[in-house]
Amino acid sequence: MRKYIINSIFLFAVIAIIVSCQNQETIDLQNYMSNGKDIYKSRCQNCHGENGEGLGELAPPLTDSVFLKTNKSRLACFIKNGANETLVIHGKEYKEKMPAFPELADIDVAQVMVYITNSFGNKQGFVPYTEVSKQLQNCK
Repeated sequence: MRKYIINSIFLFAVIAIIVSCQNQETIDLQNYMSNGKDIYKSRCQNCHGENGEGLGELAPPLTDSVFLKTNKSRLACFIKNGANETLVIHGKEYKEKMPAFPELADIDVAQVMVYITNSFGNKQGFVPYTEVSKQLQNCK
């Protein structure tokens, strides 16, 4: 009986360790999502909405996975430098200018980008700030 109890405790300990282990990308994703949500709330939510629903004719929704995926390499530029072009989202044109946030560091841009692309029905995974920094260098 004692051997059974010891083996059971050992087995539960091993299972607990396996379940609690996360790879670094999963941990980074969770951190980016948390910090990105805070940035989104303070900088983006007024126009794009609490649930990414947008603001009528003025600001597009962030619920269009197709647009976000197609423009993923441009999102960092939109966040940092704003957008002054017509965007078509869910078949609807948005012509209002998006303000720039030049004060955001590359890591901040990466975090809000990861939050947006993994919220509101989007599931596009992790993008490290090093990749976002490269994207920002190519902004026009």
